[in-house]
Amino acid sequence: MIDQLQQSHSVMVAAHRGWKSNYPENTLLAFRKALEYSVQMLEFDLRLTKDKVVVVIHDQTVDRTTNGTGKVQDFTLEEIKKLDAGQGEEIPTLKELCELITQFPNVLLNVEIKPNEHAIEVADQGVALLTQYDLLSQCVFTSFDANVVAHIHDHHHLKTQGFPSEKMYNYVPGDQGTYSKLWAIGISMDLLTPEAVANTISDGKLAWCYCPDNDEQVKYALDCGVTLMTCNDIEPAMKTVAAINNESR
Repeated sequence: MIDQLQQSHSVMVAAHRGWKSNYPENTLLAFRKALEYSVQMLEFDLRLTKDKVVVVIHDQTVDRTTNGTGKVQDFTLEEIKKLDAGQGEEIPTLKELCELITQFPNVLLNVEIKPNEHAIEVADQGVALLTQYDLLSQCVFTSFDANVVAHIHDHHHLKTQGFPSEKMYNYVPGDQGTYSKLWAIGISMDLLTPEAVANTISDGKLAWCYCPDNDEQVKYALDCGVTLMTCNDIEPAMKTVAAINNESR
């Protein structure tokens, strides 16, 4: 299913950590609300608990997004489930998110593995669980750690999304380096230009961007030529894309 992105001429919207602007990020509530809005892709972050369960959370610690303190890897699943991630939501496991996603069979997934000493293990467990739920064909995997991207590409032979070299750790230059293993490039708004997009496309990569969150930013991203926008606030992009799609019919 993810292969369709390469042939598609329509622009897609990804919900960054769910509908992050309106609901607690990386919670089932934020993902459900984005899915109910008919967003085309969910972006989410994976980390590992102390007892080796893959959970969905962005930061290394729980401090910013919950009422707790401490590193994610120092909590057992039972302990981390006691934390309030906002509006009474829990930090979800990847398994719980998979169960939600199976109710929306057409959604695509941008699975981000956060850089840390457990990243390869997280990637392997994530791939295994997504395979179990028959979701792998809907996934493109990403990381700011080039070693993780290389592992997913070389070991699992899956689609990967990376970033411009200055945004990545452990980036390997050269014809056989990191860039050769990337299927799509996520360009931040501060680096986004028509030239950057054109160069990415000419290299045979998909040109994506993050995070255009208002009408002006969405228009700029589209004028640059991106084919996917990852947004904290999905509403401006979704409305614009819907209008474009209606005009093309």
